[in-house]
Amino acid sequence: MEDLQADLSANGLTVSTTPEKGRCLLSIKDFSPGEVIISQEPYVSVPNNSAVHSRCEGCFRSSNLKKCSACHVVWYCGSTCQKSDWKLHRLECNALSRLEKERQKSLTPSIRLMVKLYMRRKLQSEKIMPTTARDNYNLVEALVSHITDIDEKQLVLYAQMANLVNLILQWPDINVKEIAENFSKLACNAHTICDGELRPLGTGLYPVISIINHSCLPNSVLVFEERLAVVRAVQHIPKGTEVLISYIETAGSTITRQKALKEQYLFTCTCPRCIRMGQYDDIQESAILEGYRCKDDRCDGFLLRDSDDKGFICQQCGLVRNKEEIKRLASELKPLSDKATMSSSSHYVEATSIYKTIEKLQTKLFHPFSINLMRTREAILKILMEMKDWRAALTYCKLTIPVYQRVYPGFHPLLGLQYYTCGKLEWLLGETEDAVKSLTKAADILQITHGTNTPFMKELLFKLEEARAEASHKQSSNDE
Repeated sequence: MEDLQADLSANGLTVSTTPEKGRCLLSIKDFSPGEVIISQEPYVSVPNNSAVHSRCEGCFRSSNLKKCSACHVVWYCGSTCQKSDWKLHRLECNALSRLEKERQKSLTPSIRLMVKLYMRRKLQSEKIMPTTARDNYNLVEALVSHITDIDEKQLVLYAQMANLVNLILQWPDINVKEIAENFSKLACNAHTICDGELRPLGTGLYPVISIINHSCLPNSVLVFEERLAVVRAVQHIPKGTEVLISYIETAGSTITRQKALKEQYLFTCTCPRCIRMGQYDDIQESAILEGYRCKDDRCDGFLLRDSDDKGFICQQCGLVRNKEEIKRLASELKPLSDKATMSSSSHYVEATSIYKTIEKLQTKLFHPFSINLMRTREAILKILMEMKDWRAALTYCKLTIPVYQRVYPGFHPLLGLQYYTCGKLEWLLGETEDAVKSLTKAADILQITHGTNTPFMKELLFKLEEARAEASHKQSSNDE
């Protein structure tokens, strides 16, 4: 721990402990918006491979892949990634090669992550792989497992998974109970590794990043550059302030966020947003994001349940909406939502039709800033993009942006990415001036959250420059 403190101190950080939260990461210098606070390579990581889609074990890319000829489980994009992973994969390859084909089907990312965790520990203990202040098994041991808070059903599952890991490793001195506890650690400490557009690529364990606590109103953001986890400030962080990121999707009511955190991470959040639970402004926000709309289409008021529980009263115009009408609309939505979930992603026309029917009903039922309505429009946007119906896609992208602006803070990557999508569509459709505005908004946000040196950001900034040049050319032509 002393080595870690010295390492962090050189980067303006320190680990502290509080009775309420346990360990936390504090700044011992000021950080500016966009500044990298900390970065870390994973202790172990695995790509999200499936029967139909595979990624390179080293860089998580999905092109030019070749399967390991010995184990037939792991893929590489070329010799560079294969060589860099060889010390670890040599052990794993031997273990996986011994497995029967039926057993190999049980190799979920979580199982492989655990196998690699123990193999890396073994290689470091034997001095075959080096250790550093930020890269050693002691940091994994220090992670919280919440094992005493887990229900019996989950404990049984972890025990079964631990036995499978034991079967793969076949080491005489392995502690199966410790493996089960480590699965509990992974559940609340591992991170989903995403690309620049926040699409999931794999899972990694970052023991130092895991020290950073959660807030529903964070001052920092975690993004990934290939497998490197990078935490950047999204606002000014004065010396002595705790560094905070968000563990969950923060668009939602306090009750929804608290439920997600309790189920996945086994704690109750006490951030500035969550301590307002039950106060009038929190009740109002919940009613807008997850409640019903006024029956007067011209009114954008929010509804609260009346005292005799027979309906909902608009807090702006006073109109009462009948409870039975709301139940009827909700009952119409349920089978459609199930059908949309089941519909094949390849049947675009059918899926679009179902989602548009859902959208129509949700527009009658929910507040215009409803999260449910936003998610439906996101689904329609995604399908329209696949269909290359750019004009309709732009219409839906623009419908989502006001809700994004409401539910996300100013420097949130999802807001920046939605502006980016809007800008790309506008440029494609020849709406160059609008494209410049949208791409500028995207760049303003994403330069803070993503930096400027990744291929993703370089492409965005190049597109912005191209759009500006085209807009300038069009303006010059019009002036002539």
